[in-house]
Amino acid sequence: MALSAAALLAVGLFPGAADAVTTTTGDASAGKCTMDLGSVTAGGDHRSQRITANSPPTRTNDHVVAPGLFKDPVRLSSSMFTSPDPAGVYVGGHVIMGAKMAYSGYVFAPGRAFDPKSIVREVYSSDYGDIVAFETSRYREGTSARGATYGLRADGVLLRWTSIPGDWQVTGTAPGFASVKSMALISKTRTYDTFLANTRGGALYTIHIPTTSPMKPVVKPVRTRTWQGFEFLIAQKCGKQGTLLLGIDKDTQSAYLYAVGHANGTATVIQGLGKVPGTFNDPAYFRWATATNDPLVGE
Repeated sequence: MALSAAALLAVGLFPGAADAVTTTTGDASAGKCTMDLGSVTAGGDHRSQRITANSPPTRTNDHVVAPGLFKDPVRLSSSMFTSPDPAGVYVGGHVIMGAKMAYSGYVFAPGRAFDPKSIVREVYSSDYGDIVAFETSRYREGTSARGATYGLRADGVLLRWTSIPGDWQVTGTAPGFASVKSMALISKTRTYDTFLANTRGGALYTIHIPTTSPMKPVVKPVRTRTWQGFEFLIAQKCGKQGTLLLGIDKDTQSAYLYAVGHANGTATVIQGLGKVPGTFNDPAYFRWATATNDPLVGE
């Protein structure tokens, strides 16, 4: 009998977001919130580790999920979504390898060796070599669902894509984001997506993107300095309206954890939880998520 994704998560066999929040306290109170951090190693493995908002933060359950998944170097990855499969759990998401974007999927079978024959790979035809950050938002409300993928070009143009056979189609653009260094999706609703972004100058902003067309992001400052060191921001729901935020500094191969209250401009509460133990030197990091239950309510 196939195990559900929730059951697999409950026994710790596979990473995901369904059990990531174990506290319902105030927005910026981390409690025992956890984040399942994913990465692609230099050897092309899919790796998972759990970050827990203890004091100081702890890192556990560090293991390889899918060895040798990628033969070409991966420089960017969207969130990886898990869903039930007759053989266990299906994992799917998008990566950028050099200038090519690809959809990558595979089956994780608990208790069995990874089967490379389960890999599904679709490489898109366009050139994505100038994309420096991207992420996929999937939102479900009752029986309705929507999805959007966002990419930041090196020239500072923010793109919104929708899927078409064999590639992506641009459905929205917005210039003016050349100073952005990394972005993390912190909120998604029926009518908007919100990113938290840091800049090379050290500022931290929210980028609120309505689902309407034409695409008109609303940018609000959260902090004005000290955030320039992070090449990756990864976010996970924490509490009723808050966010657990991980910042990864590739130069020092270190990571720092923050509890972020409900986004409210410069009044947003941010609590530094400390340095996460371990070395963070993988080429690409991402968030493990579940396709059916993936709440992000940071704004």
